[in-house]
Amino acid sequence: MIRRWYVTIPAFLLALGASFAVYTTIPTIYQSNAVLVLTVPVSGGSVPVDPEYPNPRTNPLLNYNGALNVAASILLQALSAPETAARLGAPPGGKTTYAVHNGSPNPELLANGPFVIIDVKSPSAETAHALVTKLVQEAKTELAARQRTLQAPPSTYIALTEMVPPTSPQEQRGGKSRSAAAVLVLGLFASLTAGFAAESVAAALRRRRPAEPAEPAVRNESLALRS
Repeated sequence: MIRRWYVTIPAFLLALGASFAVYTTIPTIYQSNAVLVLTVPVSGGSVPVDPEYPNPRTNPLLNYNGALNVAASILLQALSAPETAARLGAPPGGKTTYAVHNGSPNPELLANGPFVIIDVKSPSAETAHALVTKLVQEAKTELAARQRTLQAPPSTYIALTEMVPPTSPQEQRGGKSRSAAAVLVLGLFASLTAGFAAESVAAALRRRRPAEPAEPAVRNESLALRS
């Protein structure tokens, strides 16, 4: 490595340049999020008994065990639909993306409670915050619409409370740093490989270089006699 410094040092500097170029060319990603929770109204899930209705009128979404978890799962599926994403300005394949989950990597699992967690990533801080706000409003609208469709009594409507309102976008540097570090490590290995390759080529050339022919012994003897 020391003998072939003129190969390894330029290669290492080239790796540093490539790493810096990768870090500067990868766009900065901003992330904003919100956490919503579904709650039962204070009056409960049923209206008082009315003479016209022998049985209490119960909100269908509150008529079984784990009701709030199921309602949250319905919202997750509705908000994660590609049609919803395209309508809100985050079509599949675009630079702005979002994920709606309940704290579990599998949104279909109901064990994590009646939570709706929204995470948005975008190259624009304003776009990330605006999309989180849209998704929160969309979740409230979707929940109310589904309860109206089921003809649930308005007094039993499930409420959607913002535990964590849309947060200020935060710059995410992890992806850029990891990419730059990966390029730098690969460049370091490339510089080491270049140094060893240069040394191997030089050694091969030295072995192939022909040795100088020795003078015949007879010629040396004749010269000695003349002298």
